[in-house]
Amino acid sequence: MINIRVRLLGVLKGFASKNQLSIELENATVGKLIQALVESLPTEAGKLVIDPELNDPRPNSLILLNGKEISVLKGLETEIQEGDEITLIPISHGG
Repeated sequence: MINIRVRLLGVLKGFASKNQLSIELENATVGKLIQALVESLPTEAGKLVIDPELNDPRPNSLILLNGKEISVLKGLETEIQEGDEITLIPISHGG
């Protein structure tokens, strides 16, 4: 098991009532971490993280691993190590 620090910004910070969480996972990837995070947040916040039509967090959030956007790594399959930090930045949509 490793301990992963998750920073929440914008509206996600408001839903969680804190700007930082700690999640423990085994064989951690970004995708598994996002799933665990969504399960720990209120339902409304989870819907903000995961796009319900695509079942994917990337359309709704910019996801950084140690300051690097996960698309330049291995996306949701990027492995997470002890001491890594994930940052979620919600993307505003409108029309």
